[in-house]
Amino acid sequence: MPNAYFTIEKPVNDPFRSYLHGSAERASLKQELRRQEEQVVDIPLIIGGKEVWTDTKIEVTMPHNHQHVIARCCMAGEQELKAAVDAALAAKQDWEEMPWEHRSAIFLKAADCITGSYRDVLNASTMLGQSKTVFQSEIDIAELTDFLRFGVWAAQQIFKDQPLSTAGIWNRQDYRPLDGFVCAISPFNFTSIGGNLPTAPAIVGNVSLWKPSRTAVLSNYYYMKLLQWCGLPDGVINFVPCSGPDMSRYVISHPKMAGFHFTGSTDVFQRVWKQVGEHIAQYANYPRLVGETGGKDFIFAHPSADVEPLVAGLIRGSFEFQGQKCSACSRAFIPVSLWPQVRQRLEQQTAALKVGDVQEFDSFMGAVIDQASFETCKGYLERAKASSDCEIVTGGDCDGSKGWFVQPTILLCKTPYYESMVEEIFGPILSVYVYEDEKLEETLEICDKASPYALTGGIFAQDRQAIVNMERALRHAAGNFYINDKCTGAVVGQQPFGGARASGTNDKAGTWLNMVRWLSAHTVKETFNPSSAITYPYMAEK
Repeated sequence: MPNAYFTIEKPVNDPFRSYLHGSAERASLKQELRRQEEQVVDIPLIIGGKEVWTDTKIEVTMPHNHQHVIARCCMAGEQELKAAVDAALAAKQDWEEMPWEHRSAIFLKAADCITGSYRDVLNASTMLGQSKTVFQSEIDIAELTDFLRFGVWAAQQIFKDQPLSTAGIWNRQDYRPLDGFVCAISPFNFTSIGGNLPTAPAIVGNVSLWKPSRTAVLSNYYYMKLLQWCGLPDGVINFVPCSGPDMSRYVISHPKMAGFHFTGSTDVFQRVWKQVGEHIAQYANYPRLVGETGGKDFIFAHPSADVEPLVAGLIRGSFEFQGQKCSACSRAFIPVSLWPQVRQRLEQQTAALKVGDVQEFDSFMGAVIDQASFETCKGYLERAKASSDCEIVTGGDCDGSKGWFVQPTILLCKTPYYESMVEEIFGPILSVYVYEDEKLEETLEICDKASPYALTGGIFAQDRQAIVNMERALRHAAGNFYINDKCTGAVVGQQPFGGARASGTNDKAGTWLNMVRWLSAHTVKETFNPSSAITYPYMAEK
């Protein structure tokens, strides 16, 4: 619980750097990019605060130049994962009992370092390792600082919420960390999510095992080293890159796993949920399962929509970071009355986008993350070219000779149930269905029900009554809903992020809704003048 004399003011979002031509920040980042490009980092496991080296290693390459190795990472096996569980549980009591303000100071210090001198390190490793353009990386790293600051503030708000006390009775609520450890499995696409998944539970006193994505391990490792430098005690977060099956076998199955914090595929999350359910009797507590999973995010245009911002929203929402955002626009519903104008602008604007090396700051897109992603996108494109239900409006090409490059592609689908209209692709492929204006309500229902996901969605309309009707019709189709804006770009503290249905548990990251999942309430009643009576007044006969 926080000391009443120490309070954290509500933070403000970390401002983005512009990296304009000729600026000092641009020159500094380019220098760091060159430094990191020229070295190969050997990445150990970090268990109980100690570096652990294993014989099993993977190579980390640049997606936009997949022959260029930038890191070699050790992989944990049974012995290391069991040791990490032991290290976490050994650190638990001291970490839980550390005063809240001292725990918080570690994460606030890390946020300040990222805002300052450490920003280039995380930006460069994110750009090189995850093929993010400078702006996409910048907003990612800014979000990481927001997660840290808003996480501390959200925890404070929870602790302040106390029950009602009455005359002679003091009721108070102590918010304890979970009884066990948290397993955190993070994705490749956001360094900020990688940092947040093990950190959010730690802010409120939990210990964790962190399995980073092997394709984001470089930036995640640099973040882990920063936390150690900022004073994170040994064993509180254990950095254990490993295979999914090993994590399932030795960590998720452990009786003391008290929480599971996940961002990734719907399939993996459902398999973990099933595993936990099948073995529920073996756990010391019912594990808290928090997940943000797949999406088939949409933009739905009304006939009254303003075409220029609609086109901008489609292009940015679909193709920034190669469509590899959980929130990326992957399907669009356009009225036939607007389609000729929209199509012309989409063709012109998309064709002008530069796809290339992210170290060239005029690139709009880099490469998809790895060969598996490349082959998935390639498969959709090949099937679309062969299908009578599809027409390629623009793009459609891919080249994996040097990097995993997929051109931004727009497919025109004759049916809203074509595979690319309903299946998650996670690449720069936008599928468009053109509907008859008079079939607006019918098409809204299709948008709502054709896909199992419900993460993000946006509508474009100038007609206010239409906005009201569309928002009502799509109320359950997205956890983050946008009106006259693209369906990406949620900001911590402004648009709390998360979805429902097959898109996750909707425990909004960076808010009290997420933080409270890592706490177990302990209610205490103290009576100042306890009664010695046994019988009650109503029991007297007269």
